[in-house]
Amino acid sequence: MRSEDKRNFGNIGPDLLSGGGAVGVVDQAEGLRRLVGVRAKPARVLAVTSGKGGVGKTNVAVNLSIALAQCRKSVVLVDLDLGLANADILLDMTPRYTLAHVVSGLRSLEDVMVPAVGGIHVVPGAAGVERLANLGEAERAALVGSFDALHRRADFIVFDTGAGISRNTTAFLSAADDIIVVTVPEPTAIIDAYAVIKMLAREPDHGDLFVLLNQTASRGEAERFAQGISVTAHRLLNAYVEKLGYVLTDPRVGASVRQRRPFLLSYPTSPASECVRAIARRIAYARSGAASAARPGFVRRLWSALTGR
Repeated sequence: MRSEDKRNFGNIGPDLLSGGGAVGVVDQAEGLRRLVGVRAKPARVLAVTSGKGGVGKTNVAVNLSIALAQCRKSVVLVDLDLGLANADILLDMTPRYTLAHVVSGLRSLEDVMVPAVGGIHVVPGAAGVERLANLGEAERAALVGSFDALHRRADFIVFDTGAGISRNTTAFLSAADDIIVVTVPEPTAIIDAYAVIKMLAREPDHGDLFVLLNQTASRGEAERFAQGISVTAHRLLNAYVEKLGYVLTDPRVGASVRQRRPFLLSYPTSPASECVRAIARRIAYARSGAASAARPGFVRRLWSALTGR
């Protein structure tokens, strides 16, 4: 998604607050691939994260997934918000199985995945996935094998990860093709978002970094804060952080949460919905940058991140 022609950051603008593959995994996944079929082009993996809670990360992930589906894309939303999984609440779902069953080896991702409103499929999360940090090699192989099958059946996989910096989700963040850091125009949220970007920038093979301003009063306000993050990351981390877009403050977002229904479906013409659709169109129809295309495949990257080799 990153343009090959990067903008010149020579003129420093506002500061931060101014406004080796696993052969066993492949073998274990072969049966799953036969069940779901093999796509000519694997899914693009988006990881939605934030520096702190309360910035609307899950709401963005859910509605962005639906907006991508409205662009005629096949989308799977995976709730990786460890311990605080609530995408199912926003979608008014009561799942029988969750990601915890996958981690424990009782179910595959295909078993757990369920259809949801808006034309997407969802892998529900649960507090039990905190075991992810302590999986044995066989469990890791089974988990990665399930993701290999999922990766070959969708156009987009969207990870709703936990807020903050946790080693439980770092593997999925670093393995993703695109990492979307959601924040709000408020000093502590901006600082926490920058801390996540700083952590990811240290990863040797991270995906493309994006910042998305949520709950903003205007396009101008969003631009100022996003520019501050982007310029500071370039100046201090030598990292390129692209401005993905913004979502305007909209009272209908809160109303939709109380209804347990995505605002994109309850209020499709609202300002927030229009913003999310604009972001989705940009993602859906953008081409991968040369750097992303040169990286190893997602499943190989995930295995390497989970095992350290």
